[in-house]
Amino acid sequence: MGKITTQLVVTGSERRGRPKSIQPGNREWVTAIAAINAAGWLVPLFLIFAGKYHLSAWYEEAEIPRDWAIAVSDNGWTNNELGVEWLKHFNAHTKTRVVGARRLLVLDGHESHQSLEFQELCKENNIYTLCMPPHSSHLLQPLDVGCFSPLKRAYSREVESLIRHHINHITKLEFLPAFKAAFDRAFTPANICSAFRGAGLVPLKPDAVLSKLDVQLRTPTPVALPEALWEARTPSNVRELEAQSTLIRDRVRKHKSSSPASIIEAIDQLKKGAEVIMLSAKLMRDRIASLKKANEAALARKQRKKKRIQKRGTLTKGEGEDLLAQREADQQIAHEERQAGGQSGRSRQALARCTKCRETGHNSRTCKKDILDTT
Repeated sequence: MGKITTQLVVTGSERRGRPKSIQPGNREWVTAIAAINAAGWLVPLFLIFAGKYHLSAWYEEAEIPRDWAIAVSDNGWTNNELGVEWLKHFNAHTKTRVVGARRLLVLDGHESHQSLEFQELCKENNIYTLCMPPHSSHLLQPLDVGCFSPLKRAYSREVESLIRHHINHITKLEFLPAFKAAFDRAFTPANICSAFRGAGLVPLKPDAVLSKLDVQLRTPTPVALPEALWEARTPSNVRELEAQSTLIRDRVRKHKSSSPASIIEAIDQLKKGAEVIMLSAKLMRDRIASLKKANEAALARKQRKKKRIQKRGTLTKGEGEDLLAQREADQQIAHEERQAGGQSGRSRQALARCTKCRETGHNSRTCKKDILDTT
């Protein structure tokens, strides 16, 4: 959950010793089960968190789609029971889009895909499973070929952004919006179709896989064409500042009456100083804006109540929202009934009558009927 990929870190030259990159301390496991179709669409995601209870805060995240499903297990991994739950989830979201009477489901050799209940459910719903050979998913499975690598890179950038905002412990509440943003960038229709094409499945092209076993020479990248000539004006960014300084140096070199070395050196110094100021100001503005946004989001998540709404099982985002809405409605009804009961009690007390004369406004102790009778 809080692990970033291997990367290079750029630091100042004045640092001594090997620098350390901060990473979130938690390495809790989360399993994401995805399924894609050659037409470019995908089955809503199925997430498995480590835990025993579903918490209300998970289902209050506005960015998560209602049809995403969340399950819990002791370690955050899938098992035979959750494998069957995912198959039911898959069946519900594909049975209305099937062309013909059968569906083909390409799987890896995980144990949860081989259970008897899993296979029986596939047979009942005309789902034909095709298991890939061991250690071949990086070549044959479209998800590994075209989707999971972009997802890892995108999620790594989201984690790095959280680290830069001093969020060094990623919980499930920080994970959900970060993973959703990365998932949207990676699982695009173009990437999904490219994944099936890269795996040689659609269109059927075995050479697309066999060719990856050999080293292929790449065509060199064409040289970029020079940009249009720069006209002298006040630069507004680093690129324009570079063009302006180049123009000044060229003009100074054409001046033959004196040596331009000192002038060029002064211009270079000015250019470097201006670059530092511009870049520092831009970085500071971006950092302030991103820190403000991250702090507001983190504060909103911390203020959410983390109530248990279900033990074990699987819930979609929509089902979780419906449970929370029903609970709030029940609490509101109970509150109104208590208020109505209190008001009716006060009404009965206001309409109380004297037990002697049956009139309102006094009781038997202060009743004047006894006085009138004695006189």
